[in-house]
Amino acid sequence: MEMKSHIFGTDGIRSEANRYPMTPEIALQIGKALVLSIKRHSGKKKILIGKDTRLSGYIFETALTSGICSMGADVLLTGPLPTAAISHLTKSMDTDAGIMISASHNPAHDNGFKFFDSEGFKYNNHLEEKIDKIISTEIQGVKSDQLGKAYRVEDAGSRYVEFAKQTADNISLDGLRVVLDCANGAAYHVGPKAISELGAEVILMNTSPNGSNINKNAGVFYTEPIIKKVLETKADLGAILDGDADRLIIIDEKGKILDGNALLAIAAIYNKKMGILTKDTVVATVMANMGFKKLMHSEGIKVHETAVGDKYVSETLKINGYSLGGEPSGHMMFSDLTASADGIVATLKILEIMKNERKKLSELNKYKTYPQILINKIVKAKPPIEKLSKTQSAIKKGKEELRDSGQILVRYSGTEELARVMVEGQSTSQIKRIAEKIAGVMEREINSGQK
Repeated sequence: MEMKSHIFGTDGIRSEANRYPMTPEIALQIGKALVLSIKRHSGKKKILIGKDTRLSGYIFETALTSGICSMGADVLLTGPLPTAAISHLTKSMDTDAGIMISASHNPAHDNGFKFFDSEGFKYNNHLEEKIDKIISTEIQGVKSDQLGKAYRVEDAGSRYVEFAKQTADNISLDGLRVVLDCANGAAYHVGPKAISELGAEVILMNTSPNGSNINKNAGVFYTEPIIKKVLETKADLGAILDGDADRLIIIDEKGKILDGNALLAIAAIYNKKMGILTKDTVVATVMANMGFKKLMHSEGIKVHETAVGDKYVSETLKINGYSLGGEPSGHMMFSDLTASADGIVATLKILEIMKNERKKLSELNKYKTYPQILINKIVKAKPPIEKLSKTQSAIKKGKEELRDSGQILVRYSGTEELARVMVEGQSTSQIKRIAEKIAGVMEREINSGQK
């Protein structure tokens, strides 16, 4: 069967379930290709597979398993667990690779694959391209007496819970009240355990998945219900996870939303104070708010910027030996503890800081956001932005007007046919005008050149 190539996006593979490229047929080929791409000096190859709570997870779990076993490798199945748990278990259980079946914050009708190497790090572009090339060829399986086996890891959840608790030094959270929204997703059973077993009182929201309600009126894009619950119950904070629990948004005791910028700032300032912020540097993407960068500068903390995407943050942490990084979307990485973004661990670390500092979350939060405008434009093609002369001229004029009081970021979506224009500054009317100008010029320049 001949397959189209280039199915990877900015974070693995993701699309509507049972439609190209997220089909059982391609999943079968991916399972085969993954085995072929792995180098192992001795012994049988082992691959770990986890998933979130989507109904379509069953077909992809089965298809991947069939492909892997047909190539003579064994499969370890965990069932529903957070993405970060699959990252952790891939390494701790000495497997060659891990696959998380999830479309993260997307609706239930979508699904996707995220891949981890033997150390628990997300596959980089080189490894993804390697799989991409293999699946476009005819792959011959092993002889019947060499087939692999599939095993269910019954204690996968408890293994992860114990690991998560240890990342917070098993500190007692007695006396703290936490509202937790699990988005009816992968953390519905392990998230509450990890927090409550450290002594906190946990008030649960959206922990009853049925296969189709993941992220439905729940999770990181639906903050109003949890804000109301935090205020009603006089909770110390509300923690909101997305479908695969690698992102975190927090609500403080006053009902204020703290995004990834605010949470990363709290952790960075505390870690510097404790002498554990490696090289006094925090890793953030180019999407980090100017308010975050100004705050870090005032605290004597350097900001190392990467491309958008948590895998780029993770790579930078690994290569440079930094200890802390994240994204405004809520991905947070403590690289001395985890190899990937982990919303549960991040929640525990914020609670740990509150407990050790003996302060409310609102008292710890020094971050003040700069106004931001984000405009998306549908485009017919994605030519290199640096080669769009009219767009570059509009960007240059915008930067000259903002000077050092703002920033402009223009990029394409990794999963949709969209151009994104983000402008930050101190004046909302000014950045709105600049963003609209750049977005309009870019849309016309690209689409007028296409048939």
